[in-house]
Amino acid sequence: MGLPLIVSILVAGCSTDGESGSMDDNLPEGTDVSQNRKAVGESAPDLLDGTNFTELFIEIFYVSGMEPSATALDNFETFLKERLHKPDGVSIALTEIPSPDQAMYSITDIRSLEDEIRTAYNQKGTLKVFGLFLDGEYAENTENGSVLGVAYRNTSFVLFEETIRKFSGQPLAPSTTVLETTVLNHEFGHLLGLVNAGTPLQSAHQDEAHGRHCTTEDCLMFWTAETGEGLINMISGGNIPELDAACLADLQANGGK
Repeated sequence: MGLPLIVSILVAGCSTDGESGSMDDNLPEGTDVSQNRKAVGESAPDLLDGTNFTELFIEIFYVSGMEPSATALDNFETFLKERLHKPDGVSIALTEIPSPDQAMYSITDIRSLEDEIRTAYNQKGTLKVFGLFLDGEYAENTENGSVLGVAYRNTSFVLFEETIRKFSGQPLAPSTTVLETTVLNHEFGHLLGLVNAGTPLQSAHQDEAHGRHCTTEDCLMFWTAETGEGLINMISGGNIPELDAACLADLQANGGK
């Protein structure tokens, strides 16, 4: 029996054209924002490898009442430590913000909000990532699909937490924590260049008909993670989908574990 709400987990690449310049008046002098305002997947080697950046810091902002669960963040951190070479560690910091009071958000809205509130940009040895948990809905939702998350810059992702909670409340749906973990890992998979989006393929496993996704049905990066029934099938029993051997081989060849 299908669920009334269909879920999509999307990746939105963005061009650096029209992005802000390398400096920002609201940040300390010398801050270079340009390295964090590139297309999705462009920082995959630096995220995976430990040569240029030995530490990863993730700055997560959440709208009041939309805080991600501690268990989901623990699961996310474990996922990162299993895949990335970061000898000086992976850390996550949370910051609460008031709601922007929007019913829906476009990618332009999200980028603008990030530019207003983001404080952490790459520094020597530390690669910094921005995450956002929003209320409201994605502006490109349709009657047949509700987006749960988007990777939209090389070091930026957003989760639509209110939508996640609505979906997890449906009959037979996974728990909020499992759904949060799945979407977090999936979106970060896109930041890591999967599939064929900055991390070169080591074998033919890109499902080109469905964009930057994997052909393996039970892989975290399989396209049916974008639909309610597909997502239920993937995480039945509360099991969070994992990357398959082909995706792992891609990451390892590009500097990851």
